[in-house]
Amino acid sequence: MTSDGGIKIPSRLPLLLSHEGVLLPGSTVRFSVDSPRNMHLVSQRLLRGTSLKSTIIGVIPNTRDPEHDTDDLPTLHKIGTAGIAVQVVGSNWPKPHYSLLITGLCRFRVSSLLKERPFVLAEVEQLDKLDQYTTPATEGATAEDGELGELSKKFYQAAVQLLGMLDMSVPVVAKFRRLLDSLPRETLPDVVASMIRTSNKEKLQVLDAVSLEERFKKALPMLTKQIEGLKLLQKTRKINPDNEKRVLSVRKGGVFPGRQFNLDGEDEEEDGDDTVALEKKVHGANMPDAALRVCLKELKRLKKMPQSMPEYALTRNYLDLMVELPWSKSTKDCLDIRAARTLLDNDHYAMDKLKRRVLEYLAVRQLKTSLKGPILCFVGPPGVGKTSVGRSIARTLGREFHRIALGGVCDQSDIRGHRRTYVGSMPGRIINGLKTVGVNNPVFLLDEVDKLGKSLQGDPAAALLEVLDPEQNHSFTDHYLNVAFDLSQVLFIATANTTVTIPPALLDRMEVLQVPGYTQEERVEIAHRHLIPNQLEQHGLTPQQLHIPQETTQDIISRYTREAGVRSLERKIGAICRAVAVKVAEGHRVTKIEDLIPESPAQQGEKAAPPEMPIVIDHIALKDILGPPLFEMEVSERLTLPGVALGLAWTPLGGEIMFVEASRMEGDGQLTLTGQLGDVMKESAHLAISWLRTNAKTYQLTNMVGSPDPLEGTDIHLHFPAGAVTKDGPSAGVTIVTCLASLFSGQLVRSDVAMTGEITLRGLVLPVGGIKDKVLAAHRAGVKRVILPKRNEKDLEELPANVHVDLDFVLAGNLDEVLNAAFDGGFPGTASALTHPQLTSKL
Repeated sequence: MTSDGGIKIPSRLPLLLSHEGVLLPGSTVRFSVDSPRNMHLVSQRLLRGTSLKSTIIGVIPNTRDPEHDTDDLPTLHKIGTAGIAVQVVGSNWPKPHYSLLITGLCRFRVSSLLKERPFVLAEVEQLDKLDQYTTPATEGATAEDGELGELSKKFYQAAVQLLGMLDMSVPVVAKFRRLLDSLPRETLPDVVASMIRTSNKEKLQVLDAVSLEERFKKALPMLTKQIEGLKLLQKTRKINPDNEKRVLSVRKGGVFPGRQFNLDGEDEEEDGDDTVALEKKVHGANMPDAALRVCLKELKRLKKMPQSMPEYALTRNYLDLMVELPWSKSTKDCLDIRAARTLLDNDHYAMDKLKRRVLEYLAVRQLKTSLKGPILCFVGPPGVGKTSVGRSIARTLGREFHRIALGGVCDQSDIRGHRRTYVGSMPGRIINGLKTVGVNNPVFLLDEVDKLGKSLQGDPAAALLEVLDPEQNHSFTDHYLNVAFDLSQVLFIATANTTVTIPPALLDRMEVLQVPGYTQEERVEIAHRHLIPNQLEQHGLTPQQLHIPQETTQDIISRYTREAGVRSLERKIGAICRAVAVKVAEGHRVTKIEDLIPESPAQQGEKAAPPEMPIVIDHIALKDILGPPLFEMEVSERLTLPGVALGLAWTPLGGEIMFVEASRMEGDGQLTLTGQLGDVMKESAHLAISWLRTNAKTYQLTNMVGSPDPLEGTDIHLHFPAGAVTKDGPSAGVTIVTCLASLFSGQLVRSDVAMTGEITLRGLVLPVGGIKDKVLAAHRAGVKRVILPKRNEKDLEELPANVHVDLDFVLAGNLDEVLNAAFDGGFPGTASALTHPQLTSKL
């Protein structure tokens, strides 16, 4: 509406309460609306109105803390800005809200409040002339007289001085110059204050300055502050057009030409201080020249970006990671070999080969300081201490320790990281581990390297080739970093249960150290040195309360556990500790109750007395706690009929004994094999049948009716018990021959003999693998004689001395020697039984 005084705003205005900023006349600001009152204002007034008058609303700064905002109407600020809503955008994500683009028209004072709901409506008094912000300077009123004229002139000169310090070739600067020349000078405080990115508190002071003179006084220090900041910036670095784009930033959605620009103020200065601090960190990280060049380039890009850009956070995260990486930080190795040997012996019993390798590394490090970190791979069954010995090695060397679990990893990005072009990109586990430990020479344990997967996202085992190659890992390039990082000082230790599933190229890069299972004597020693004290501590018991004799420990190992490691043994000891803890707790409770509650003599007689300390676990208590024995040491009862032999098998969990059973019945010469056998084992069975048929006359083998062909009119059934377990491999050949020879001859195989070895059609016995684990399994099962291929004699040197004493080893080069050693008194047709001397250890 118009009058003699000029354009007027409506006397009744709906009020928008703003937490986000201060709207000044002549500026355009975007507000996000999500409070109930403001949502009602938009939906019932702005969206339903059809006239220009319905788009004019009042914007009042809400000075209440938004975190403590309530549904009650806050105390309204007395001065506000009438504005026209030029754009309304609604959205439901992340919650329902409207985005309003509002252009300020003039100031108003709230005279009275008309209603509070559903939105605020107030009686207002207009304070500014509405047309002064749209009238050119030559036609509008001017302030040329007195102190006001001086302030106006000084303010205009300061704005021109600011422009003079900037490059006029930049379009933003040129438009800002045209804006100053086109508007009346009395509008400059509002327009410039809205363009300068000052705090809301300072803008609120300009809004509250109703008189023009006071408005100039409030806005002039803000403009002067910008000029001083720009002068300081010129001293530190040369200004270029890109810097000026940062000083004059574009606000989205401007309406009046030239009024959507915003000069950087305090926020930009804070950002500048932040980037300066980051630049100091980059120079202080002591990174290589190539990495430093990349960081400085990214830092230069960061300085040109406004913080609202999504790429700003990505670049900042990248630079933070580069600064945090230990490019030149390392720990000093503890090279005292005697102290290292003592620490390793205290932490782990046995494992002599692993300890010797660590001490060798320390000795070489004493002689040559620039030694590259070795790539070790500990291969052995579960529970033998591969992971824990890796942690002990780190403590021995005085290095940081980091474990990376690789089981089930099927994406090569887990190792090498993602390229930064992807959303949510991040570095790989190697770089993340280095960031975690903070040094460049830690001990990295790559756990379960034999259980890596493979998928459409790549092969992580192939990605590890660069990591675990001493000739390449000095320049390992993570996809996220995209610069080389030196891994040559990292001591990598991989663990695996088997080398079968490790790709040959990866296995070739590692020094494989076999970690066999423990003997019974070693388990007893480990239990009393480590497991029992640890379980007592975990269950709150002391040696004065529980005592487990060595005989009991031997019973637990031989009759309740049958494993290569000591995990089941530790669980059984834990079960004993829990049972004793119940007795101890009940004894404490009885003692406390009898002190407090008097009882009759009859009740005292019925009450259980506290147990005597220490509680000693004998074989009777062991059976009460753990139940009946799970395993029997003697295997003789399984060998009471012809056609049964005892073999030895290797599994990733350690060695196992394996029975082979055979039976025959009338038929047409068919061979049936059961027990989930693989193709290699099936072929071994056919080889055994063919060899026995060929030599049937020599060994006096007959069928059921006495014919010299064992298969004539006879069907043979071979079964390998534990039918649910898949079995394969050539090492059961000699066991199958012995089992069938027993069946065809009617003689019993010795009950204390176990055997392993591959056979040929000519009757030769070939070497097989896993000898140490197989022999230890036979020793656990109570076997007295073990038949091995002659060419596996070298593997016996790795066996403990007590195993050599307890077992009688027969080294066979052909099946004739195998049969002669497997039966009491030899086998018909073979050379006379020989006395086999016991082999002594060469260690």
